[in-house]
Amino acid sequence: MPELPEVETVRRTLTRLVVGKVIEDVTVTWPKMIKRPDDVEQFRQQLIGQKIHEIGRRGKFLLIRLDSYTLVSHLRMEGRYGLYKKREENNKHTHVIFHFTDDTELRYQDVRKFGTMHLFPIGTEEKEPPLVALGIEPFAESFTPQLLVEAFKKTNRKIKTSLLDQGTVVGLGNIYVDETLFRAGIHPERLAKDLSEEEYVRIHKAMIETLKEAIDLGGSSIKSYVNGQGEMGMFQQRLDVYARKGEACNHCGAEIIKTVVGGRGTHFCPSCQK
Repeated sequence: MPELPEVETVRRTLTRLVVGKVIEDVTVTWPKMIKRPDDVEQFRQQLIGQKIHEIGRRGKFLLIRLDSYTLVSHLRMEGRYGLYKKREENNKHTHVIFHFTDDTELRYQDVRKFGTMHLFPIGTEEKEPPLVALGIEPFAESFTPQLLVEAFKKTNRKIKTSLLDQGTVVGLGNIYVDETLFRAGIHPERLAKDLSEEEYVRIHKAMIETLKEAIDLGGSSIKSYVNGQGEMGMFQQRLDVYARKGEACNHCGAEIIKTVVGGRGTHFCPSCQK
């Protein structure tokens, strides 16, 4: 599933590609993707004539801001956007098409069909699901190590599971939690409430550094992720533990171990993360 760096990369790419374009029509071939409104024809009619003013992001969600509405889009496992000429052939995984007045199309393709779209009157999108329950953005000035201490000091969950909770801090999934904990030198199975304030300082620092580096490199193309122009991310070449089971640790040479924490595959170095 695309995490914050991948979604931010798509946001930046779409900003260059589609801001200023006007929607002439919308085609939906997989209605289950449209979660709000529940009537696909209403979804289509509300979007016709709308101009795209901005592409935003909230956690792992894209926010397409129009004249009167905000389209909240989640890519889920394998969703992707691409800009095409109208004459270019569609593939069978294209499920939503935004037809623009300049003879181009923004196509949403999703092999697994897990992606979702919610359309809200502009300014109301953060007052209802799926955005209402989201936690703080990791790049917000108010995101501090102390916020993590206060959020986790009473939980009996493991630190890996706690950091995956989008209700505290948004945007991190399996890849970047594993990488953050490695950089911070914290074992993923430690109880969050047992960590010291100094260890939370390390987690906070490692999280921000990891996410910024991943964004700079266009995210991680572990399976099928590409940006809005079909380009792969390159951060996977910098991964220290994720997807490196059985390989030597880049720092100490110990063998990277894979286990399961909270139902999620989890990678760590047994020497660097005691």
